[in-house]
Amino acid sequence: MELSRSEQKRRVKQLEELVEELAALPATVLDGLPAGEELRDQLKEAAGMNHDGARKRLLKHITKLLREEESPEPLYQFLAGRKGDALLRKKRQHELEHLRDALIEEAFAAKQRAKERQEDFSENWRSQLAAEIATKLPGANAGELARLAFFFAVSRNPRHSRELFRMLRAAQEQLGRVHGPLPTS
Repeated sequence: MELSRSEQKRRVKQLEELVEELAALPATVLDGLPAGEELRDQLKEAAGMNHDGARKRLLKHITKLLREEESPEPLYQFLAGRKGDALLRKKRQHELEHLRDALIEEAFAAKQRAKERQEDFSENWRSQLAAEIATKLPGANAGELARLAFFFAVSRNPRHSRELFRMLRAAQEQLGRVHGPLPTS
C-alpha cells in the first residue's frame, strides 16, 4: 500500500512531535533511550539550546534521522512509559484513519471499474486491502470491512465510514490485549 503525499506529511509531522517530546526530557532520562548514541547526543544538545532557529533546525535533522530508521515504535513506547501514551494513541489513530481511507478509496476505484465494464458492483466485492488488514489485525473481518467500504462508496453515508473505523479500532485494541504492543505500518 503506497502512501499519499498527504499521509507522508502527516507521518513526518508525527515524528516531529515525537522528537519535540523527546527533546523535552532531561538528559539523565535520555541516557536510557532505546536509540543510537548519536541520536541521544543530538537530543541532549537540542534540549540545551536556547536559540529557537538553531534548535528547530536540529530537531528537523533528528526527525530526518528517525525517518531513516526501521521503526520509531520503541521510542514511542519509551515516551509512553515516561510521560503517558497520548502521543502513541494519536499515532495509532492516524494509522487507523489511513487504513479506513485507503479501504474507501479502493471501494470507489472498484465501483468505477465496474461501471466502466458495465458490471455489477455488489457488497460481496473482493477487497485486497481488507484481506491484508485482516492478516495484520486478526480480529478484523475482511468481508465486513469490504462490505462497509462498499456501502460508503455507494451511499456516501458517513455512518458507514465511522463504523468502518470502529471495526478497525476494535481489532487493533483486541490485538493489543492479546499480543502486547500493536504492529505499525
